[in-house]
Amino acid sequence: MEEEQETAKSHRRAWSFSSLRIKRKPSDSDESFSMRRALRSFSSVRDRGQKGNGEDLPLETFEGEAKDQASPQYTEIATGGFQGTEDETTSTMMKNRLSTAWTAFSGRFSRERVLKEEEPADTSTDLPSSDSRGKEQRYSSAQFFFEYLVVVSLKTTKEGAYEPQITYQFPKKDGLVRFQKEEQEKTFKAITLFCFPEGINWAPLTEYRSETFSFVLTEVDGSRRNGYCRRLLPKGNGARPPEAYCIISSLACFGLFSQIFDEVEKRRQISMAMIYPFMQSLREAAFPAPGKTVKIKSFIPDAGTEIISLTRPVDSCLEHVDFRTLFRCLSDEEVLQVFAATVLERRVIFIADELSTLSQVIHAVAVLLSPFTWQHTLIPIVPEILIDVVMAPTPYLLGVQKRLLDLVDQTDLLVVDLSENRQETFISEIGDEKTILPPKLKVEILQALKARPEKATVEELNRVVPEAFLHFFIKTVGHFPHHVLRKAGEPGVFQARKFYKELESKNTRHFVKKFIQTQMFDLFIQEIEQQPASQEGFFQRKVAEYHAAEKMKKLKTKKH
Repeated sequence: MEEEQETAKSHRRAWSFSSLRIKRKPSDSDESFSMRRALRSFSSVRDRGQKGNGEDLPLETFEGEAKDQASPQYTEIATGGFQGTEDETTSTMMKNRLSTAWTAFSGRFSRERVLKEEEPADTSTDLPSSDSRGKEQRYSSAQFFFEYLVVVSLKTTKEGAYEPQITYQFPKKDGLVRFQKEEQEKTFKAITLFCFPEGINWAPLTEYRSETFSFVLTEVDGSRRNGYCRRLLPKGNGARPPEAYCIISSLACFGLFSQIFDEVEKRRQISMAMIYPFMQSLREAAFPAPGKTVKIKSFIPDAGTEIISLTRPVDSCLEHVDFRTLFRCLSDEEVLQVFAATVLERRVIFIADELSTLSQVIHAVAVLLSPFTWQHTLIPIVPEILIDVVMAPTPYLLGVQKRLLDLVDQTDLLVVDLSENRQETFISEIGDEKTILPPKLKVEILQALKARPEKATVEELNRVVPEAFLHFFIKTVGHFPHHVLRKAGEPGVFQARKFYKELESKNTRHFVKKFIQTQMFDLFIQEIEQQPASQEGFFQRKVAEYHAAEKMKKLKTKKH
């Protein structure tokens, strides 16, 4: 019995998440709503009553400091992302690499401690460093396009295998203190893993189709940095391994950074030294507002000075998304099944051969939740060395290469095959995905999606798709402002029971009762409670616009 208990304890330790948050004080308001704030999920346990007093208490996965900050009952969770049991035979080196990679993308030291740019790892190419303290401050405040650009190359080890290493970095910085160097080392280790998630399984190639994909590095406070990666075969003769260009930025704008990669790749074909002046000009340029354009001057031998125009989409919420891949891989009905599982915060794994397909589909699915935000683990591409993350008991959206499918435990989750030669789309499912959404509203979403042209452009999809799902949320939970009880000088209190009881449709009421238990709705309503009654957010404006449009339709109908 003692041995079984110890085994269970070790298993629990193996799945600790740095995004766990501890309540400072239990909330005693709204009994029905307080139940959903119990320890129902490792990823985010928050106290609504204390939200206005500052940040939640993050459990950082870094050893040492996390032990000092966490309360005793959470020490095991705080001190490591992955911890092995006694009977494991994995080498110490592999364990360290696992722990380093996990902490790099799941938790980092507080942003407030990082005041400087990060110093580069040892690189094969020396680059000029910035010479202005003012620019350093501007950089650390995330006003630049990017934090840094790195080139990740596959280098041969003594054993004859290939290992991804950073061989180029811009900008190069000096003067970091010890903890900043350690933090940077962990981040760079994560970057190499995400740029080459296949690990060491490579062989020299004579042909390789370039592909662009993205990944996410999650901060301990829940904020995210985006990694944009382009993998291609470097210029040369004969068989050679591919290399990857990676840009790390706090900005989510996939299309814009894909365009930047085009320019970087063009200059790389001439010389590595040609990349620096272009990236320096880009780094000094202000990131444009939505719908605006920034122009970058760059000199290329034999071509002269070029002016590159970089334009952001008008709707900044959609600039990281390309819905074409989602609807190319899945039918409208299949998209709704994925949406149903995601909106109830279930575990969803996407399977594909191409990395670009995985990253584009996962980001598109996350946007369907707008105005709500996915609050749990989101890894568009899971490196092979971290494949055990699929065993996590908490909600997640994961992208896994198809060759790793046999390593996925397909119990109690939705597994979606995106590959072209698939025999079935849903390899594994809970079984109720088709019945989660209210039937009438489900039909309305399908009708709205059919309004798009057969070969819709990115702009056409960006107009039709988000609106279809936004109207769904308006009709199910758009009446929430009427059920936030407010008293002078105090935060509002959401009346959950009255909220869902107002709905006339039994099917809609059944869905809403489940949806308000999710973390995404919980955090959304917490923000509403803290806002003044006069403050109107994005969702409130869209609700008002929708009802105004419906009123006009009725008036026109009466006239005719």
